[in-house]
Amino acid sequence: MDLNGSELDEMIIAEKKQVAIEYHNEAWADGISDGIETEILAETAITTAVTELVRRYGETDVLDMIDSLRKRVEYGEFRADRALQ
Repeated sequence: MDLNGSELDEMIIAEKKQVAIEYHNEAWADGISDGIETEILAETAITTAVTELVRRYGETDVLDMIDSLRKRVEYGEFRADRALQ
């Protein structure tokens, strides 16, 4: 397989995202098994993420990101019953 630098970078990022999802899923399952409600897990995850993003990128950029996420929610991207095409 002959990859250029950009393709390799994309593959590395995709792998890191997959590992991060696995970490989050494990932490989520641990929290549920410890009796923590999903709403509490979700709110603390979002709060932690937004705090870190504001620290790194500033409030303006994070607000733009949140606006983008809002649009994705409105379009149904995160619905559990969403049909993948």
